[in-house]
Amino acid sequence: MSTTGIAAVYLTTRNWGKAARFMQSLGYDTDFTTDHNSGLFRNGAGPAVFIAEVPHEEPDTRLVLAVPDTEAVRFDGDAEVVSDFAETHFGTREMVVRDPDGRLWTLQATPADPA
Repeated sequence: MSTTGIAAVYLTTRNWGKAARFMQSLGYDTDFTTDHNSGLFRNGAGPAVFIAEVPHEEPDTRLVLAVPDTEAVRFDGDAEVVSDFAETHFGTREMVVRDPDGRLWTLQATPADPA
């Protein structure tokens, strides 16, 4: 398997408004927000930062790695598949795996262009 880089950094927060203002103070522009206290921030050509409010959970950070397609992902036993590829509401397919140290990683494949 080969990834093509970091697609995004996924952060959860207990307070969406404060987190959004913090990102803006760091020079990130708001790409979009949702009606359920989440949104995407960008700063230059680097990975996007997606923040979602989860008021009753511990804040979490996860890297979202880009993969060329769902067929490119194969593991040799070093990772536990937590959830197989599934469609997201924003047009990608995502899979979650746990590494040998227990960290969760999201693999994201964008849909192929229709022929």
